[in-house]
Amino acid sequence: MRILMFGWEFPPRISGGLGTACFGITRALAEMKQEIIFVLPARIEEPTNDFPVKFLSTAEVPFSPGNEAAVWGGKLWEQLRIRTVDSPLCPYLKENQYQDQRAEFHLNSLPNHLSKISAIYGSDLFAEVCRYGRAAGHVAEQENFDIIHGHDWMTVPACLNARKISDKPFIYHAHALESDRSGEKGDKLIYDMEKLGMEAADHVIAVSHYTKARIVRDYGVPPEKVTVVHNAVAPREYDLSAGFVKKGNEKIVLFLGRVTLQKGPAYFLEAADLVLQVMPEVRFVLAGTGDLLPEMIEKVAAYRRGARIHFTGFLSGREVERMFAMSDIYVMPSVSEPFGISPLEAMHYDIPVIIAKQSGVSEILHHALKVDFWNVRELADKIIALLRHPPLGQEMRAGARKELEGIKWEKAAAGIMAVYEGALAAR
Repeated sequence: MRILMFGWEFPPRISGGLGTACFGITRALAEMKQEIIFVLPARIEEPTNDFPVKFLSTAEVPFSPGNEAAVWGGKLWEQLRIRTVDSPLCPYLKENQYQDQRAEFHLNSLPNHLSKISAIYGSDLFAEVCRYGRAAGHVAEQENFDIIHGHDWMTVPACLNARKISDKPFIYHAHALESDRSGEKGDKLIYDMEKLGMEAADHVIAVSHYTKARIVRDYGVPPEKVTVVHNAVAPREYDLSAGFVKKGNEKIVLFLGRVTLQKGPAYFLEAADLVLQVMPEVRFVLAGTGDLLPEMIEKVAAYRRGARIHFTGFLSGREVERMFAMSDIYVMPSVSEPFGISPLEAMHYDIPVIIAKQSGVSEILHHALKVDFWNVRELADKIIALLRHPPLGQEMRAGARKELEGIKWEKAAAGIMAVYEGALAAR
């Protein structure tokens, strides 16, 4: 089977779990002898992987100004005009961070609610999504493929454009939802794009039952149209003999992720303060960046805990490996998490994990401690229990090693292939 796949990020260009998931999925599908044409919205270095994935950057596709309304159809897009650009945009940057990166663009006659995307994503992101959609037409005309697979809302225009040209089935893969990312401050434009994609798709893949329930409830998608395929993690991606050795017996508790409302960093810091009241020798590390970072720094200052709670900023590659190798406990207190790959990564480093019950990964993990994200007292108690009772951590690590043997991308790829085959058979 030949798969035309649209994604927003892929190693080495990663800003979150979506890139890790895209890599795991494509590699597993390729090992099943499937051929993938993976389209990215910006120029990247050609990966060195030896599996049959063809990469096409939209920066390499020629464009000119045009009317996008005909591409997507429907009243939502009737007044959209755009001048396409080549620009290395990525999700989650704040609006002012785009100023030195973007090329000149032009939007005309937008309805009020489409005129500006929220600062959570940056004002230029929609322009990039539109250009990405135009690239799809070029790819669909030049390539032969059997099915279209799009990851999250940013690929919807591209997928619909490719389907219009090819009349091939379109699979929408929901890794996250706007209500998860942004809560009550969610952007209506992004919600509308998600809804458009899920309604138009031949089938929808959700990364957890938690996400499927939200899709059915919040977007009105029939449950029989949604299949759950859990994410995974690849052991061979992580070098446990990386050479990083922790000095001394100091205990480190780690939060690693975007510093946003969704990820619950405030609850991590509140629990840290409670732990430090009884175990002042522990160190807490908050690794990552996001719109709430200044507020979290102020919170630590208010606690007067600057000597024991540290901020690293964004980490990648070997920096992440080093941070995992140094840590004794990993905490993911997400307010709302469609899946959450990072606890699986931590478990590969033999780190006991504490995760929010409000996460998709909690559906498949049995050797992790689970708490309600808001219950900071219980979170603090569980951290203290792991630090004071080493046998508990040893038992969790042993169970996690066995559990991870069954959480593989090959299993996810088999589930995705079943969705492909069902969509093709329904034609």
